Amino acid sequence: MKRRVALISNKNKPKASEVWDEIRSLIEKHGYLVAELQTREENGLPDPEDVDLVIALGGDGTILSAAHKCLTLRAPLLGVNTGKVGFMAGYELDRFKANAPALLGGESLNIKPVIPLHGVVRDTEGKPVFSSFALNEFVVSAGPPFRMITLDISVDEQVGPRVSGDGIIVSTPLGSTAYNVSAGGPIVAPDVNAMTVTPIAAHSLSFRPIVIPSSSEVAIRVCNANSIENSGTTLIIDGQFDHRLQDGDVLRVSAAKEQIGFVLDPQVSYWNTLLNKMHWASEPNASGIKRRF
Repeated sequence: MKRRVALISNKNKPKASEVWDEIRSLIEKHGYLVAELQTREENGLPDPEDVDLVIALGGDGTILSAAHKCLTLRAPLLGVNTGKVGFMAGYELDRFKANAPALLGGESLNIKPVIPLHGVVRDTEGKPVFSSFALNEFVVSAGPPFRMITLDISVDEQVGPRVSGDGIIVSTPLGSTAYNVSAGGPIVAPDVNAMTVTPIAAHSLSFRPIVIPSSSEVAIRVCNANSIENSGTTLIIDGQFDHRLQDGDVLRVSAAKEQIGFVLDPQVSYWNTLLNKMHWASEPNASGIKRRF
C-alpha cells in the first residue's frame, strides 16, 4: 500500500531547494503527498492519522527540526541528506532516489527506534515554566555577557559536583557526536541506553564527562545566571529552540516515554557513517592545504 508522506525541508538551503521538485515528484509517483512543511512552521501539521512517513530533506538541522514534529505526528522519520555532513540522515540523495519505489510503495522499512530526552525547567518556587524533548542534547549555555556561571548537578537526587564554567551538556547517544564530542565528551554507540553529562570549559582540572544510565534523572540548578538586556544564560535544545534561565531555576532531564523511529538505509551501518562522515580515528592528512598568514 502506498505510503502517505509529509515532506519537510528548509527551502532557504540551496541544495534542498534544488531537489525539492524532484523529491516531490517521486513521492507523488510512488506514494501520496499529504503535506509540505518548512522547518520553522509550527502550525499546519496534518492529522497524525493521515501520515505514514515523514521525509526530511536537508542536513542535520532540518532532520532535528523534523524529528520534533514526528513526536506529534507519531510517524517514522526518513532523512534525505542534502547538507554538508548529514550524520543523522538515513539515506543519501542518490540512494533515496534509487529506492523510492520500495520506500514509498509500502515495502517494509528498516526502522531504528530512538528515545529522546525530556527536560522540565522549574523556577525557585518549584513551578514548571518550560518543557521540551531533545533528540541530541540539552545545553545550559552561559550566554552574554559571557562570565562564568555556576551550576549544581545531582543524579537521582544524589548530590553531585558544583561546576563553574561556560555551561554543561546533557546528550543522548545520538547527540554524542554533536556538541558533546566538540566539548570533549565521548562518542556513545546508539544502542547504549545512556546519557552523557559533559562540562563546557569547566574551571576545573578534574571535572570529566560522565556516562550514566538513561534510567537516571539529571538535575541542574542554576546558582548564578548571566543577564544583560534581553539575553543571558540560556537552555538550548538541539540547536533549534531556547529558553532563558534565571538564578535558582532547576532543569530536570530524563529519558522520554515517547520514541521516534528513524528509517535507515540497510546497506549503511552506524560504523560506516562514523568512519566516512565523522572521519573517526583518521590519520592526519599530510597532503592537506598549506595556508599562509
